[in-house]
Amino acid sequence: MTSRRVKVAIIAGEPSGDRLGADLIAAMKMQVGDLSIDLVGIGGEEMQGEGLVSLFDYSELSIVGVSAVVAKLPKLLWRIRQAADAIVEAKPDVLVIIDSPDFTHRVARRVKARLPDLPVIDYICPSVWAWKPERAPAMRGYIDHVLSVFPFEPQVVAALGGPPTTYVGHRLIFDMGLLSARAEQLDRRRKQQLTGLCMLLPGSRKSELTRLLPVFADAAAELSALRPGVRFILPTIARHHAFVSEQVTAWPVKVDVVAGEDAKWGAFAQSDVALAASGTVLLELALAGVPCVSAYKLDPLAKLLISKITGWSAALPNLIADYPVIREFFNDQARGNRLARETLRLMDHTIERKAMLEGFDIVRRAMSVTRTPGEHAAEIVLAFIDRPNVTADRPAIAH
Repeated sequence: MTSRRVKVAIIAGEPSGDRLGADLIAAMKMQVGDLSIDLVGIGGEEMQGEGLVSLFDYSELSIVGVSAVVAKLPKLLWRIRQAADAIVEAKPDVLVIIDSPDFTHRVARRVKARLPDLPVIDYICPSVWAWKPERAPAMRGYIDHVLSVFPFEPQVVAALGGPPTTYVGHRLIFDMGLLSARAEQLDRRRKQQLTGLCMLLPGSRKSELTRLLPVFADAAAELSALRPGVRFILPTIARHHAFVSEQVTAWPVKVDVVAGEDAKWGAFAQSDVALAASGTVLLELALAGVPCVSAYKLDPLAKLLISKITGWSAALPNLIADYPVIREFFNDQARGNRLARETLRLMDHTIERKAMLEGFDIVRRAMSVTRTPGEHAAEIVLAFIDRPNVTADRPAIAH
């Protein structure tokens, strides 16, 4: 690695990306020395803790759902211009964009048009395997390398004609809370012990909670009637604790609402089964070894675009294993009476439970890596800094 000071532009648009960015920055510092890197860009508390002075509050970029994007479009376009102008003026040695593609990719295109020799690294591959596969070849015009967190993505992106892509691993593999929950689940799995506890995970965003809580209420009531004595626990984040607690007081069954990471992983450790919203939480459940049923209701505008979806599953464990490990129910299919019966089959030592746990073992093996994602990602980013005039047409870095 060169001994000169380097300037890294980095943009993250939500908490998960902020954590990845902070891990990446910390790993880069370890590899080149703390005083060698200057930072410019957008991030949250964790990236700011590594020395980034964010151009603006990154929470403005946490936009989920078509409806939300449309509503915030004018301000989003203004922030895109602001971010691109600041990065071009800074003349960094590399630009790293992390997730939030509605924002970060638009910034990257603007920056690349004005600084064509600047290496641009995309950390978190857009879900080209789920919808709009034409995005993959389009990325070659402004992305030099993709750092993926799912093992199936390099092959998919290559098949679609996208930029060189490297699987660097997922930070959940190293999460101590998840690893602790998995250890407890494994111990009870060996002993064939069940707790009678059902975990409810209706999402982490207010819009998801509003759409899914009524469905989960019906499912919990039905499950309680089918299995008297079943207990329910609902982990949520601190800012939604009061709202969720108020909602479940009207339910016909008692639900223990808990908040915070420790409480969440404690629930993962003790639950026999989970009814969960579609999303990253399904991967958490798979890696922890908690059998689950997935349910989701799209927002009104997203429903109109459902024909654009090309992926065969929305559940990450299914995509990683390449077969339907987890049962999924969307929109009108997500009915309480149906979800309850699916969940019930996973609460006992059934063939369905055994098959799902074996599928989770496949997922875990496929995701296994020997070093942290931050370390691997940092190595690739620093290699681009040492290779001037890299373009998307150059060969992929071998790892």
